[in-house]
Amino acid sequence: MAQARKLRVGVLLSGGGTNLQALLDACADASFPAEIALVVSNNEDAFGLTRARRAGVETAVLDHRPYAKREEFEADLDRLLRGHDVEVICLAGFLRVLTEGFVEAWRDRMLNIHPSLLPAYKGLHTHARALADGVATHGCTVHFVRPALDDGPLVVQAEVPVEPGDDVDSLAARVLTREHAIYPLALKLLGDGRLKVVDDHVRIDGAPGPLRLGWESVDAADPHGRAS
Repeated sequence: MAQARKLRVGVLLSGGGTNLQALLDACADASFPAEIALVVSNNEDAFGLTRARRAGVETAVLDHRPYAKREEFEADLDRLLRGHDVEVICLAGFLRVLTEGFVEAWRDRMLNIHPSLLPAYKGLHTHARALADGVATHGCTVHFVRPALDDGPLVVQAEVPVEPGDDVDSLAARVLTREHAIYPLALKLLGDGRLKVVDDHVRIDGAPGPLRLGWESVDAADPHGRAS
């Protein structure tokens, strides 16, 4: 029986790449419907590049600093991705604001993970803001990217309880474990063809999204996103 064709993924990052590692671990399973074709960083010292090389994944460094305009940088980034037959982009801590032109060129083919239950706490310092507001539940979200900051159709969300005595570091660490679970899950749903964007909202197997997972359900989930 011929092996099913896998979705070719490009990962963009600027730092340590823990979410990349979660995706690499998922893709190491022969049954996973996606493969990482290229990892690109704008920072040559990003440890995420080391993670990719250890996994045998091709890497590239594209430093944004020599470019006078963001559009020029993104034009080369786009050529690099398309030159490796990338079909879907996963942002994994890529510390560059992407222009509307680039985002629209990859519309419904670019995923991002954000450390809050969007639409709450867009932008930076999400954990500190959640603690300051005294919320009981925090979490993380995988979404399709739109030009506005942390905007776009929501795919998967995971809830995280805010515990008594939490500080920014402890809450961030708890959220990060859930990021590592839901990013591979979202990519699997996409690779399996189970996601569709209708009127700028996600439908999963025809039902309205996003998939919302509580603390217990994510805790028991397969870490490689092999959801049924």
